[in-house]
Amino acid sequence: MSKFRVHLPFSILSLSYATVGTLLVVYIGLIAVVMSYATLTIEFSQSVKRDEAVIAVLESEYLASVARITNTDYRAAGYAKPLTKTFVRARSVTASR
Repeated sequence: MSKFRVHLPFSILSLSYATVGTLLVVYIGLIAVVMSYATLTIEFSQSVKRDEAVIAVLESEYLASVARITNTDYRAAGYAKPLTKTFVRARSVTASR
């Protein structure tokens, strides 16, 4: 039997140090990515809450306007019910290009 021994140009200890260093850099990078994702998620949720508040104000203005319109007394405003109802046929118009 012949003894076969492999001589590596580097030691196992230096390979281990390089692996640990690489994993440490990757770990720090992943932490940075997770923190930036969390920041963006929180910022987005706050913008959604702001937009919901703006929509709520607009809806309340709309509903107040609708309530004002539906509570209008049209007879007091000068409107009257129609005397007769008639059916009017509409001509079909198609758009052509």
